[in-house]
Amino acid sequence: MTQRGHGSLAVYFGAVFAFAVTMVGTTMPTPLYPLYRGLFGFSELTITVIFAVYALGVMAALIITGRWSDQLGRRPLLFAGLAASALSDLVFWNAGGLGMILFGRVLSGISAGIFTGTATVALIELAPERIKRWGTFFATSANMGGLGLGPMFAGALAEYLPAPLVLPYALHFLLALLAFVCVWRAPETVVRPDKVQLKFQRLAVPREVRAAFVPAGIAAFAGFMVCGFFTAVAPAFLGEELGYDNHLVIGFVSGILFIASTVGQLLQSNFPSGRRLPIGCAILLTGVVVIAVGLGSEMLSAIIAGVLIAGFGHGVAFRAGLGAVADASPPDERASVVSTFFIVAYVAISFPVIGIGLAGASFGLKTASLAFSAIAAVLCCLALVLLLRGGGARPQNAFPARE
Repeated sequence: MTQRGHGSLAVYFGAVFAFAVTMVGTTMPTPLYPLYRGLFGFSELTITVIFAVYALGVMAALIITGRWSDQLGRRPLLFAGLAASALSDLVFWNAGGLGMILFGRVLSGISAGIFTGTATVALIELAPERIKRWGTFFATSANMGGLGLGPMFAGALAEYLPAPLVLPYALHFLLALLAFVCVWRAPETVVRPDKVQLKFQRLAVPREVRAAFVPAGIAAFAGFMVCGFFTAVAPAFLGEELGYDNHLVIGFVSGILFIASTVGQLLQSNFPSGRRLPIGCAILLTGVVVIAVGLGSEMLSAIIAGVLIAGFGHGVAFRAGLGAVADASPPDERASVVSTFFIVAYVAISFPVIGIGLAGASFGLKTASLAFSAIAAVLCCLALVLLLRGGGARPQNAFPARE
C-alpha cells in the first residue's frame, strides 16, 4: 500500500479525534447502569460481569488482531474498530434485556481492543515532525481522555435530556460516522507485505524489550486496577452508600480519574526521566490511601480528591511506561508489543472487579470496596519496591519516553 504524506496537522488531529470518540463509547454506559438496574432488575454482581465481558472483548481483540495492522495496515483495522463501535451503539439503542447489553459490551470491547493497540502506534507514526515528540502523549491522551469523557457525556445527557438510554448512543453514533471520515483522510503508515500472514498476538515480549516492559507492566497493572474499580463499582457505591442518584455526578466521579490521568501524562516530563515510573506509582499509592479514607468515612470530597491524585499518578506512570515500551520495540513488532502491554492493563481492569461484585454480595459493597483499596495499595507498594530494587528506573534511562 502506498504511503501518503504525514504533514497535515488537521489530518493528524482528525485521527486523534477518531481514537477519542471510540474510547468515549466504551465508558458511556457507566452512569447509566443504575437505570439499567431499575429497568431490568440487575444485581451489582451482574453489573461487574457486564463490565468484565467488555474487558474480555478488549483482550480478545488485542490477542486476535494485535499483529494484523503490521500486515494489513493501520487504516483497515481502524475502520473495523469504528464499525464495532457504531454497531454497539445500535445494540444499546435497542437493548431490551441482559443479552443485548452483554452483546453491546462485547462489541464495545472489540472496538476498544482494536483501537488501543493499532491507533496508539498509528498516532505515534503519523505525528508530523513539528509535534513528533508529542506522539505518545496524544495517543495516550486520546485513549484516557476519551475514557474519562464517556461517563460525563452520557451522565449529562441522562440527567438533563429525555430518552437517557437512547440519546447518548444516538449522538455517539453520529460522532462515529464523523470519525470514519477522519480515518479515511488519514495516511497509511504501513506498506503491506506481498504475502500477508495474519497471526494471533502471542503473549510474549522480545528479549530486547523486556527490561523496559516489566516495570511498565507492573505500574500499568496497579493503575488500571483502580480504573476498573471506579468504572464498574463507583455508580453503585455513590447510590447505595452515599445516596447520590444524579447521573452527572456519577459520570463525573467515574470519569475524572481518566481526565486526571491525562493531566499526569502531560506533566510527566517535569519528573526525572529515570524515575517517572516509581514516582507515578508513589503518587498512585497516595491516591489509593486517600480514596480508602473517603470510602471509609463516606465523604465524597475525599473520594474525589483521592481519585484526582490516583489518576495523576496513573498518568505519569502510564505515559512513561508506554513511551519506554514503544521506544524499545523494533519497528516491525511495535504494534504487537504495545498490544501485549494493553493486555496486561485490561487483565487488571477486568478480573478484580468481579471479585468486588462477589465480595459485595456477601459482605456489602462498602466492605468490599475497602478491601479492594487495601489490595490495590499493597500492589502499589510491591510495584514500587520492584521498580526501585529491580532496576525499574534503569530502563527508563536506557529507553526514555518521548517528551
